Amino acid sequence: MMIHATHLTKKYGSLEVLKDVSLTINKGEIVAIVGPSGAGKTTLLQVLGTLDKPSNLSSATIHINHTDILAMNAGDLARFRNQSIGFIFQFHQLLPEFTALENVCIPAFIANKSKTEAEVKAKELLDFLGLSHRINHKPNELSGGEQQRVAVARALMNNPEVIFADEPSGNLDSDSAAHLHELFFRLRDTFGQTFVIVTHNQELAEMADRKIEMVDGKIITNTN
Repeated sequence: MMIHATHLTKKYGSLEVLKDVSLTINKGEIVAIVGPSGAGKTTLLQVLGTLDKPSNLSSATIHINHTDILAMNAGDLARFRNQSIGFIFQFHQLLPEFTALENVCIPAFIANKSKTEAEVKAKELLDFLGLSHRINHKPNELSGGEQQRVAVARALMNNPEVIFADEPSGNLDSDSAAHLHELFFRLRDTFGQTFVIVTHNQELAEMADRKIEMVDGKIITNTN
């Protein structure tokens, strides 16, 4: 298995957003997390993705690829996140002053890889994603779909085992969204990554290997 989490609870003051959530996700699986706004989907994604911690640290567990991430100190966790996890967000969060190539290279630079090594890898990814002709363009010179594909390339830069995506097609037109969804499956088939995707897009949810439905901070269905 790639992800195994048990008894996740998350509170913000008196508001309990996650209520004793447990789940397992297999290596190479594409899982869609669905449910109404406020169900706790994004909070679950952030906790699983190490961007936040559960409120019940003494009783919760999270293992990613057999690594106990709740036992890590801040420095080790930052390194693990950089090397083992990729993130794709609804709003691509590219740095506007940098080109597509430079944006994709950032995770490699954080991992202390050389400029030459980073650029070779970034160009390979951008070529795979059909963007080799756009590598020197800045985000404001790219379409929404192109910007999101640059964000996907950035997420893949350090060959992470897991990609966490939060409404990755929520800001795209239907054609661009469909292409992005197909891309996730092509990436999984090519590179073997595990994808955990929060989405309101029913087409993507139905395409996934498994659909996890959340309501009011709990998982209510978990179906293939």
